[in-house]
Amino acid sequence: MISRFLPEDFDHSGPVVVMAGQGIYPAMQVEAMRKHGIPVRLIGFHEETDDTLLDAFSASERAVIKVGQLGKMLKHLRQFEARYVVMAGRITPRRLFRGLHPDLKAVAILASLKEKNAETIFGAIADEIEKIGIKQLDARTFLDDHLASPGVMARGRRYPDSHDLEHGIRIAKEVARLDIGQGVVVRKGTVLAVEAFEGTDAMLRRAGEFKTHEALFVKTVKPSQDYRFDVPMFGTTTLEVLEEAGVMMAALEAKNTIVIEKDKTLRDAERRGITLIGYEISEP
Repeated sequence: MISRFLPEDFDHSGPVVVMAGQGIYPAMQVEAMRKHGIPVRLIGFHEETDDTLLDAFSASERAVIKVGQLGKMLKHLRQFEARYVVMAGRITPRRLFRGLHPDLKAVAILASLKEKNAETIFGAIADEIEKIGIKQLDARTFLDDHLASPGVMARGRRYPDSHDLEHGIRIAKEVARLDIGQGVVVRKGTVLAVEAFEGTDAMLRRAGEFKTHEALFVKTVKPSQDYRFDVPMFGTTTLEVLEEAGVMMAALEAKNTIVIEKDKTLRDAERRGITLIGYEISEP
């Protein structure tokens, strides 16, 4: 089985279009699909998609648009005769509100939304894609080997006790339920910082302004996580910020959080003395 996240009726003849944001995550998706002989096309975004990834496609197999050009995006999907789409990589959050270049199609969609946030905007885009007969894949697809696994993944200098871990998970889950963010930093029963619109790294730097000895970072998923476009990520950049902030323990929700370049990241964590733990949530 290529990936447990693929639909049962997946047609391997594709093509699959990767809509690529920032970072190495989209390249990982492309590499995995090519490895399995699945035809891939690319839609990139101005000032977001890595040039190296764009160069990995011929001119006939790629397109580049501005964030917000929904009509143009749908046009390219039709031209590529896409069967499937996967969204991979981060779009700079502020571009969704400032610096957006909405075409008429996007303006109409935005006007119809009662709440405007990343989830509602990308959800509306996903709905438009499926209206033209293209299936949007779970963004974890093809990356099963890069998901956080249960238990200790990287051995650092210290480990959280069970109370701190349970407290961190409980707070993170509640914050996620309220759709505020998906990460928290806790220490000995105290919440040092909560992730919001600014993102994980900025939240960790705020936490670093306090005493962080024995502090724990917890990453989780929302109860209604839409994995078509929203998958928690963890990688070497976050490791750097954790070390900078003095937060030397992290717990990631297993099987749902993607660890970018997992083997490399785990080795880097141990080199820095950072403990990484994967935790599971029991289904009610």
